[in-house]
Order: sequence, then structure tokens, then C-alpha cells
Amino acid sequence: MVTVAILATLQAKPEKVKEVSEMLTGAVELAKAEQQTISWYGLQLSETTFAIFDTFEDEAGRQAHLNGQIAAALMAHADELLSEPPKIEQVTILAAK
Repeated sequence: MVTVAILATLQAKPEKVKEVSEMLTGAVELAKAEQQTISWYGLQLSETTFAIFDTFEDEAGRQAHLNGQIAAALMAHADELLSEPPKIEQVTILAAK
């Protein structure tokens, strides 16, 4: 069972909601190219709250993702797009189907 994951929560500036949505929509292609990323989801939780949830086989995969292109793009544009720094949590999956 895959037990290693990341949950990142993003608070978009109200005037940047469209840009954050487009960034996440476009990032899926980068995630598909990451061999160690098992699953990747870009989510919209509310009008201005977004999230990324992704899973990995092991800690090495998670660290590769955190040091990869998606994280770099997010951090490069965080001040412009987000009302606060992204909340990036390294989580453990306890159960899955």
C-alpha cells in the first residue's frame, strides 16, 4: 500500500483565482512525467482555496517531487498568486481503496 503523500493547501488572492486554477490544470502534465509520483490531484476546495494531494511509493519519491518542477513553479509565483505562503504537509496515508 502507498503510505507516503503530500497535502498542500493554497489560498489564492481573490483576483488570482483563475491563474491558480490554470496553474494547477497545467501542472498535471508535469506530474505525469514524474515516474515516482503515483497519483496527483489538483483540487479547488472553495472559491479561493485550492489544494494539491499526491502520493508516492517511498520517501525518496516524495522528496524528488518536493524538489521538482511543480514545487519550483509554485514557489516562484507564490507571492504573486497567493494571499499567504502555501501550507505543505508531508502526510501518511493510513487507509486507501
